[in-house]
Amino acid sequence: MTNPLIDLADLPDYPAIEPAHVEPALTGLLSSAEAALQCVTSTADDWGYDRLALVLDVPLERLTRAWSAVSHLNAVADTPAMRDAYNAALPRMVAFFTRLGSDERLFERYKALASPEALGTLAPARRRALTLSLRGFVLSGAELSGPDKQRFAEVQEQLAQASQRYSENVLDATDGYTLVVDESRLTGVPEDVVRSAREAAATDGAAGCRLTLQAPCLQPVMQYAKDRDLRETLYRANATRASEFGPADRDNGPLMRQLLSLRAEEAALLGYPHYNTLGYDPTPGERWVPLLTVPSIDLFDWCWHDGDMLMVFIERDRLAAGDFSVLKCDAG
Repeated sequence: MTNPLIDLADLPDYPAIEPAHVEPALTGLLSSAEAALQCVTSTADDWGYDRLALVLDVPLERLTRAWSAVSHLNAVADTPAMRDAYNAALPRMVAFFTRLGSDERLFERYKALASPEALGTLAPARRRALTLSLRGFVLSGAELSGPDKQRFAEVQEQLAQASQRYSENVLDATDGYTLVVDESRLTGVPEDVVRSAREAAATDGAAGCRLTLQAPCLQPVMQYAKDRDLRETLYRANATRASEFGPADRDNGPLMRQLLSLRAEEAALLGYPHYNTLGYDPTPGERWVPLLTVPSIDLFDWCWHDGDMLMVFIERDRLAAGDFSVLKCDAG
């Protein structure tokens, strides 16, 4: 049986992907990625940019492509079988990418590529890619050690599981909501939407029209229905999905608190004051000049890292032309 998850000849063939394809495809691709990582980190050879990319990036790209396809299907075409396949693979994927991002030996390889001698041989796009890779290692815990490194890996696994459970609760709450109304309440709604709602109700053996929180139904009703009370009912139902207003087993409140706590712990382990600051962008580069420096104040402390100033940068050419449409910020 051909496995569409490992067929790289064309774009992913989503209709052909079945839950049964997930485990064998990811097992093989993970094995190849593990072997590539071992090859890159276990030898003392001098690895250049091209060689490193060929040996490591190619199997990683194949693995990422397959996992992205599985993740996409799990999000937009959820079935019990696909959900089970996704959840079964999730711990292995999180463990591998956490280990990959925090591997000190691989980090050293990338730092060697960033030496002044090696960096001068790279094109600007590759230098930028290398800069982002090095930053990614730091944000993945490559500079941690001992108990902190172990705890960081545990946090990543717990974040992945909690995030997936959160998504499942929202999806189940969306799928689980229906509202049957008399057709007269759908005045103003496009006829094709009314017809679909009428047919959905008939399928369930009910009179009238069955409304759901699925976008093809919800959006046109919210936009065109003249019945204000109906719009309010659907709005409230949509806004309170997976909350304390529904079944307790779908209440995302505890998961939200868990996610916030884990993200705060992740930031603290990496030496950042807040989770939001993990998105902080390093100094832009030679073409950029400081435009504005803002002293740190309590109102903005969420964006601070390693200092008490927020600097706004602009490219020299844009400044000369009076074009302020593109700016970058850096805390320091």
